[in-house]
Amino acid sequence: MHERWAKTIAKVKGVYTEIDSICEALRIDRENCDRALISISFNGLDPLFMYTQLLKEAFLDIEDDDAKSIKELAEYCRLQDGASSKTIEMIEREYRNHTPIWWYTGPYFIYSMLNCGLRLMNVDIILKMGFFIRHLHNHITELHREQQGSMPTKFQVFRGQGLPMEDFEKMKITKGGLMSFNNFLSTSRSREISFKRFARPATKNPSSVGILFVMAIDTVICMKSSTPFAEVSK
Repeated sequence: MHERWAKTIAKVKGVYTEIDSICEALRIDRENCDRALISISFNGLDPLFMYTQLLKEAFLDIEDDDAKSIKELAEYCRLQDGASSKTIEMIEREYRNHTPIWWYTGPYFIYSMLNCGLRLMNVDIILKMGFFIRHLHNHITELHREQQGSMPTKFQVFRGQGLPMEDFEKMKITKGGLMSFNNFLSTSRSREISFKRFARPATKNPSSVGILFVMAIDTVICMKSSTPFAEVSK
C-alpha cells in the first residue's frame, strides 16, 4: 500500500521496512550526489580544463611537509559543516597507514570534498588537499606501471551519473568533439551496475538527465598520454 502512494510523490525515493535496506539506499543516493558534482569540460580550450591541468602540474612539483599538511587539512575540516569529527581524527592518526586510493574510495568525506573543490574551483579546499591530490596521482601512476603487462590491449569501462540539463545541452552541441572530466574519474567494468545504480536513479531528478558513459580504452593510445589509469578494485 505504501509503495503505491509513494510512487505518486516525486520526492519519495522508496519505502523501506529494514534499517539495512534504508542505509544502502542512502549510501547509493550519496554516491549519486557526489557523482553529480564531477566537473566536465566540453571543449579543450575551456578555462576550467586549462586551470585544472595547470593546478595538477603545480601540485605534482611541490614538495611539502606531509605531517604539517595533514594537520592543516584536519584543522580546516573542523571548521566546516558536515565533516565527521571521527573521520578527521582518523585521518590525523592513520593517514599513513592506508593508501590514498583507500581514503578516496572509502565512506569518508574525502571524495565529496575534493570533487566539490575541483568543481567550484574553491581555492581553500584545493590548497588544503594539494598534498592528497599529489599522493593520489602518484599512487595511480605506480599502479599503472605495475599493471601494464597484465592489462588487455582494448577494453570498455562504464560510468553512470546524473548530468544537469545545461551540461547535457552543451554535450549535444559538442557531439564528436573533446570532453574531459576535471577530476579523478571512477568507472566500472560492469555496464549493469553503472546503469542500474547510477544512471537510472538520476532520471528521477527532473533537473537532470541520467547518462551512461561508455568509454573504449585503447592502451596503445593511452600509453602516450600523461594521464595514468589503474584497476583499483583488487
